[in-house]
Amino acid sequence: MSMDNHGSAATKFFFELTPEKILEAVERLGTRSTGRVLALNSMENRVYEVELDVDRAPGAGRWDSFVVVKFYRPGRWSKDQILEEHQFLAECAAAELPVVAPKALPDGSTLAEVPGAGIFFAVFPKVGGRILDEMSPDELRRVGRLIGRLHGIGAAARFKHRIKLSVESYGRQNLQFLLDEKLLPAPIEPHYVALAERIFGLIGPWLAETPTQRIHGDCHIGNILWGASGCTMVDFDDCLEGPCVQDLWLLTPGRDEAAYRNRELLLEGYEMMRDFDRSSLRLVEPLRALRMINFTSWIAKRYADPAFKRVFVEFGTERYWREELVALQEVGESLGIA
Repeated sequence: MSMDNHGSAATKFFFELTPEKILEAVERLGTRSTGRVLALNSMENRVYEVELDVDRAPGAGRWDSFVVVKFYRPGRWSKDQILEEHQFLAECAAAELPVVAPKALPDGSTLAEVPGAGIFFAVFPKVGGRILDEMSPDELRRVGRLIGRLHGIGAAARFKHRIKLSVESYGRQNLQFLLDEKLLPAPIEPHYVALAERIFGLIGPWLAETPTQRIHGDCHIGNILWGASGCTMVDFDDCLEGPCVQDLWLLTPGRDEAAYRNRELLLEGYEMMRDFDRSSLRLVEPLRALRMINFTSWIAKRYADPAFKRVFVEFGTERYWREELVALQEVGESLGIA
């Protein structure tokens, strides 16, 4: 099976993932469950909160009798790629970063497979918290320090199996998929393709000149949970080899003065932990374009999944593609090539 950044072109489903298999997966930890299961919000994978049938010890935390089991979409990541995600999380946890690393199963591994279903899964501790709509200056600095520490750990080793963020992996592969599947309407296709190729041509040399390392890859505000003790970074499902600026611009994605001010606050915290190459900020707009194309391809590859049809109702319509073209044109205008 050929593997691109979102797995094979043929979408795979979770139809084999029955309730009893969910509970059996959790009980691989050696502890029975109460049968109480809550589906959590996730489009790519299937994630469930499960209550364990254990006696609460005096002084136990609120969530100690719960775990979160994550079933990885079959066909997306290989076993080696998932284990690299887990290794990165283990290194971060060992350095006392606020992340959620998977629990060890009885055989010592952090990854198992649902028998007869071809679906990998991992079990994580339950961590409470809420997602903020926006962060205060102090919160931005705090997250900047966290990302700086994360990148310090990420720079200590390289991924061997995870993908590298590049024009090829995030841009041309995805654009070619859209063209092969004839998803772009005829009036829009030539304009969309021509502009994408101009952006690819610009970002290629810039990315080649920018150092890459292990990063979170999808570090937006929805992947930062806030609780009484501070923030926790979650969902390393898209961790990859890429430029450090990727983990910063996603938290401050706007183009207005407020976004630039917030980015400076993030960098203020970040640079307390490690140096940051500010010349890499020129990658923000090209990275935005790559993410847009990557996201559209991601939806297209999974659109037969009923969950995607419910959420992305207008996907594939001419209105959808016109809005995508306008968004790409805005990137081109920012770069002076539209």
